[in-house]
Amino acid sequence: MKEQLYTIPVNDAFDKGCECPICAMRKVLETNAIEYTMGPSYMEDDVRVNTDRLGFCREHMNMLLLQKNKLGLALILKTHIDHTNKELTKLAKKPIKAGSLFKKAGENPIFDYTQSVSHSCFICDRINNTFDRYINTVLQLWKTDDAFRSKYAASKGFCTEHFGILIKSAQNILKGNQLDEFVQITTKLYLENMQRLADDLEWFTDKFDYRYKDAPWKNSKDAILRAVIKTNGILEDE
Repeated sequence: MKEQLYTIPVNDAFDKGCECPICAMRKVLETNAIEYTMGPSYMEDDVRVNTDRLGFCREHMNMLLLQKNKLGLALILKTHIDHTNKELTKLAKKPIKAGSLFKKAGENPIFDYTQSVSHSCFICDRINNTFDRYINTVLQLWKTDDAFRSKYAASKGFCTEHFGILIKSAQNILKGNQLDEFVQITTKLYLENMQRLADDLEWFTDKFDYRYKDAPWKNSKDAILRAVIKTNGILEDE
């Protein structure tokens, strides 16, 4: 299968040999989304309309705070606050009905809006739109490309979240024996590599026992860092 737009980043991620190539793909998307948000794009009207409406989740706001473009962030936050104030001013004019002993409280448009804007994020949306295509590309490559299938089978598995996503997404792409084989291989990859990490962690803890003081560390020195990738998808910056 010839490399196309999304096969390149997918193959690059699987070539890294990391604990979760899906995390590696998502990390690149996240870095690009942060740079896009704080680059010249923040002055574009269509981008600002979406940042005003969606805002940013806590995690990505913390990442934006680390960027050097403070002027850009100030402008983004200013118009986002203006938009939020405008919407809440309109919603505040709507009556809010109290509840009673036998009746639940009525709709609360202010609560609904604040919950919505507090759980939306311009950067998350930008990442997820492309991330879904990456997952589909992984499955299409596994379905049609023997070289990729071998690369996939030789990988170190996936984090818990992305293992589940792959299994779920496979239901929409693969059928019959192919689906069964993919689920079997992916589950085997996940379980065997999680056990590898568990063994490394066990040896890491054993090294704190005086009886193993002079024993080699084997592959356990960075076991904690690799384990948090598997369990929480936390990938260190390269």
